[in-house]
Amino acid sequence: KDLHLPVAVPEVPSSPRREFPADWSIKTRLLFMSSQPFTWAEHLKAQEEAQGFAQHCRATETNLPQSIQEPKLSTELRCAFQQNLVYWLHPSLPWLQLFPRIGADRKIAGKACPWSQDEALQQVLMSDWSVSFTSLYNLLKAKLCPYFYICTYQFTVLFRAAGLAGSDVLTAVISPTTRGLREAMRNEGIEFSLPLVEESRTRKRKNSEVNLETEGANSLQVGNSMEDGEEPAPSDDDDDESFSWLEEMGVQDKVKKPDAISIKLRKEKHEVQMDHKPESLALVKGTNTFTLLNFLINCKSLVAVAGPQAGLPPTLLSPVAFRGGTMQTLKARSINAKARVHLAYEDIFSLEIVGPVMPHSLHSLTTLLKSAQRGAFSAVLYTHEPTAVFNTNLDNASPALNKETVCKDLPTCGLHPKTLDQLSQSPALGKSSIRFLEMKDYAYTWKS
Repeated sequence: KDLHLPVAVPEVPSSPRREFPADWSIKTRLLFMSSQPFTWAEHLKAQEEAQGFAQHCRATETNLPQSIQEPKLSTELRCAFQQNLVYWLHPSLPWLQLFPRIGADRKIAGKACPWSQDEALQQVLMSDWSVSFTSLYNLLKAKLCPYFYICTYQFTVLFRAAGLAGSDVLTAVISPTTRGLREAMRNEGIEFSLPLVEESRTRKRKNSEVNLETEGANSLQVGNSMEDGEEPAPSDDDDDESFSWLEEMGVQDKVKKPDAISIKLRKEKHEVQMDHKPESLALVKGTNTFTLLNFLINCKSLVAVAGPQAGLPPTLLSPVAFRGGTMQTLKARSINAKARVHLAYEDIFSLEIVGPVMPHSLHSLTTLLKSAQRGAFSAVLYTHEPTAVFNTNLDNASPALNKETVCKDLPTCGLHPKTLDQLSQSPALGKSSIRFLEMKDYAYTWKS
């Protein structure tokens, strides 16, 4: 069978490490490959499947030995595999694929959507959705849920509990955003920042400072830094004060200054230019996330008014159970194929996982494979591109962050301690995500 080999992956791998960094993007598909068969992942018995579901619901901690001699005979491995395929979804409409939502119009077109022309039904769906969203937020605040995603037809929101991704407070990141959405959030009193824009401005400012110093112009002042939530301006010379030096030279009347309308148009053009791009990522912290919750519940642009997704509430994805959530499982199948290696054909075994693979699932599945495949396998990871930017290090932890205090209650959030430890680290992948992961002799290398 065609395994789409060889797979195009970036050229430069990382150095070998015992652990790979947390990847906060959602994966649509994982393709694991190994010289050892994946027969242990096939045809789970009814008892093993039931045990796996029970282990997930009770957040049972499974610790497998470093190497399993007979994986196919290991009931513990097979139950843990089922446990790690579970995720929770709302709404659940079996005839519709509810992830991904961005760019999904073609897949949903032609499917039965009885709510599209029925306002009463739309209100019932949104009311139900609001209850589920609020339930997830309350679980997150109590650190009984580590994180969850809201997937709308235009943007994705990732809510993370305090203690995750190096942050000492509850955070929400929204990407991509538009000028209209940012304006609406600001009008609701939601304080937010645009970390990637601010980072870019800081870099430009430092470069200009270096240039000014080189030219011996240390006396010139560099513009004020942007406040939280303020939209970026194309330059720091937008107000009249910037022209005061012309007056000193006595030539202020001979130089045409831009009028207020020109300045506004330039600002608006710059704002719109970053719309729908990763750079438009917005960060909301602490108590502002509750204001964001209310804003999203009442936000008109959360749901499409026309097209195949009209009237359909956003998709909620969570690692743990919540009110109105439906238990789902990632689809897994093993494939055996022949691959050409040095003029000969060798057996290559693969395991394909399809569905919304969240960060905790990627980590827990690789932990299982480490034991089952004797510390040697590779994986191609297919990313839902709009979520890759969630790997940006937002650098929002306070210097005096007491990790023990912040993470004290997190062990009850339903994740394995090792997975929780990985997701607690500050993100290290920037705006990219892991595309290729390889394990040799129990050490990882990856390419992003």
